[in-house]
Amino acid sequence: MLTLIFVIMMFVVFGKLIMLAIRATWGITKVLFTVVFLPVILICMVVGGLVSVALPILVVIGVVALIGAER
Repeated sequence: MLTLIFVIMMFVVFGKLIMLAIRATWGITKVLFTVVFLPVILICMVVGGLVSVALPILVVIGVVALIGAER
């Protein structure tokens, strides 16, 4: 009986730790894509001659950032 309680509590504790790790990883991934990968992709598009595609993407992201900053 004690073993069953121990196993159940172990799943509860490690389940909560796994959920915390997933939330932290998701937050780090969002920051990494926003701060590092998006500007690099836009710069590569401009250097590659795709200014006509990079500029609208930049404008859309800017508008979304302005609307999202009001919260």
